[in-house]
Amino acid sequence: MYVIGIDVGGTHTDAALLKDSSVAALAKVPTAHGDLFASTRRALEEIWRHYPGDGPVKLQLSTTLSTNTIVEGRGAPTQVVAVPGPGVNLASLKLPFTVHELQGYMDHRGREAAPLDSQELKGLRALLGTGEGEAVAVVGKFSQRNPLHEQKIAAELEQWYKGTISLGHRLSGRANFPRRMITAFLNASVASQQLDFTRMWQRVLENLRIPLEDVLVLKADGGTMTLEESGQRPIETILSGPAASTMGVQALTSCKEPNYLLVDIGGTTTDLAAVVDGEVLYERDGAVIAGYRTLVPAVLTRSLGLGGDSELHFAEDGQITVGPRRAGTPVCLGGAQLTPTDAVSALELAQVGSRVKAVEALQDCAVRYGLTWADLAKRIIQAFVAQLCQAVESLYRELESMPLYTVREVLNPPELRPQAVVGLGAPAPVFIPKLAEALNLPHEVLPFSAGANAIGAAAAAATLSITVHADTELARLTIPELGLQEEVERPLFFDLAKARRAAEERLRELAKTQGFGEDAEIYVVEEESFQMVRGFRTVGQRHMVRTQLRPKVRRVRG
Repeated sequence: MYVIGIDVGGTHTDAALLKDSSVAALAKVPTAHGDLFASTRRALEEIWRHYPGDGPVKLQLSTTLSTNTIVEGRGAPTQVVAVPGPGVNLASLKLPFTVHELQGYMDHRGREAAPLDSQELKGLRALLGTGEGEAVAVVGKFSQRNPLHEQKIAAELEQWYKGTISLGHRLSGRANFPRRMITAFLNASVASQQLDFTRMWQRVLENLRIPLEDVLVLKADGGTMTLEESGQRPIETILSGPAASTMGVQALTSCKEPNYLLVDIGGTTTDLAAVVDGEVLYERDGAVIAGYRTLVPAVLTRSLGLGGDSELHFAEDGQITVGPRRAGTPVCLGGAQLTPTDAVSALELAQVGSRVKAVEALQDCAVRYGLTWADLAKRIIQAFVAQLCQAVESLYRELESMPLYTVREVLNPPELRPQAVVGLGAPAPVFIPKLAEALNLPHEVLPFSAGANAIGAAAAAATLSITVHADTELARLTIPELGLQEEVERPLFFDLAKARRAAEERLRELAKTQGFGEDAEIYVVEEESFQMVRGFRTVGQRHMVRTQLRPKVRRVRG
């Protein structure tokens, strides 16, 4: 079996062709943000030249584009329309985006306790404008139990709003209202970009006429979704690039230490993750990106605007700050702005582009601070490593402050601090040894380091997920993904544990029919249960359980 993995990064698009457990070929092309179609097609064409045509092929994609968009604050201008109901003070949440509050209320059972105000609905046009090139997220406090208000607001907006509309109930079934607002806000801000990404891939595949069995996109937790699903729920792809990093490490590392720090250094961002007792940590409460706390199940990663092509800021006292934005192409490769890559090239830490151009650019800058070009280059490298060290320390302090169930879901978690550093990414051979030295830890730079993300995307095992909705008052069980609705036997005794068991059993049956085998590990992504009360007595319960095959990766020979 051949698998093509492609990682669309902020700086480069990497491609890998795997044959079973071996790397058959790698390719790297610059990511053309003004013409993703051209650069992505080129990457696929480059890797396709190495396919011998003697077996079926799958295509698996990951992208850091949405991650970079959020980290750099370049998403579409987005506002939120919220229906919080009584008891919620939106101002106290101090959300970093504009929220327009509407009257109306769904209670915790999903009953309409107060309708929307028709005049407020009509007034949204004046508040939001036409929405050209913008986005809006619509979120009700209990919309996951009854989406009627969100749907009515969307119906009003669709008459005149020209931007992207995201509805909170389509993204998560959890009850955390603030996180659902943030999740919907981010989904809206990157939705148009993800739709362009989806359409681009459809055009690429149609034009090249490549016969593929499947086209899958990595999710934030290392699982997969179809290309079409990624256009509907782009929020789930937000950290697919960092997820590919963790998959690449698990596929390629020879590190024997049970605890290690994973560092993926790209041209635009650096992603950090932690392995504890041999397992990558997950954030089932929701991914955190650029300080935003979402409801997206994800590998626990932290992304920072620090990369080989980051912009450089020079203070009057000589202090250097790297990032968070990408400066563009380094001077040594024909660009106009000085970057860490130019310092690397000038100091001959790696052979990148024209060293002469890098030295000239450093000289022009150094004279302003009374430094030699070599001193300035060293200070840039030191500033990069110092910021990376600060981010690492911040990550582990955060981990140590988390509730136990968030970190390891055991009563006595092991020591969290890393015993080694494992790095990947094109700049990794330069910066990982320096970071490890600063942390006083051993290190490993992965084989195929520059293309490890694409290898991780290709090596990730496909996953399945289903959602069970059970209403014991109606004695009804529904699985939307399967188009299934059936009667609940003995509804009085049907509780959350039985809903969970039903979800696991149905997913196991589906996995078996689709060739995943009977030993596939299943875990609960999210669940919710609440009682329905009428006339001061309980009349039933509603349960929601979403299960997924545990994301896995196959080992790749280095």
